[in-house]
Amino acid sequence: MSGARQPRPDRPSPAAAPVGRTDFVARDAVRDIPVPSRARRSYSRGAMLRRRWTVRLAKFLLPLGALALLAAIAFWPELQRNEDQARVAFRRMSQNVADAVRVVAPRYQGVDDENRPYNVTADSATQAGQDAPIALEKPKADLMLSGNEWVYLESDSGLYDKTRDMLDLRGNVTIFHDNGMTFRTEVAHVQMKEGRAEGDRPVAAQGSFGTITGDGFRIEDRGQDVFFTGNTHAMLEGSR
Repeated sequence: MSGARQPRPDRPSPAAAPVGRTDFVARDAVRDIPVPSRARRSYSRGAMLRRRWTVRLAKFLLPLGALALLAAIAFWPELQRNEDQARVAFRRMSQNVADAVRVVAPRYQGVDDENRPYNVTADSATQAGQDAPIALEKPKADLMLSGNEWVYLESDSGLYDKTRDMLDLRGNVTIFHDNGMTFRTEVAHVQMKEGRAEGDRPVAAQGSFGTITGDGFRIEDRGQDVFFTGNTHAMLEGSR
């Protein structure tokens, strides 16, 4: 037939396409799809409940934490001021403790006006300052008298003033004299260098002569003279 249109030879027909082209393109498309970075997790019912309670607890605790932080910021200057005051008080306390000196089993020695020795000992001694009197626990003292006689004293507590050579005894004061006389009272003031002692509390003295009681006493001239003051009562040995 001369009138029919013939296909142009420069345009290839669909039948000229290579076989398998479509499959090749599909495989490339599948290869270009990115693989997920991680797989999707599946949660159990218990895990979901724990997560829910964690979220609720966080909603409750976070506001409280914020309020605590704001309160700390607001009260921080006051806390700093109190801390500084406590530091100053502690420093003052430390200084006071450092100034006080405590000695166990102390011994103090000296001589009287006639160069005769005397000794003061105690279980312990505490001194608040260099020139302050010394507080003694269980003090004991002995003094040499004329004619090689001596006097021994002891009490529950005492106060020793080294600058004045004064020994104050308190509580169960006992004075032993070399001649056998014993004094018992509650308070005694002893002048170590002068060899004098006196007290204004009731006293009882006992010796070979008998017993003497009084409202006070006074020992002078390094034990040579003994006086009883106030209401005095004597019970002499062998007397009726």
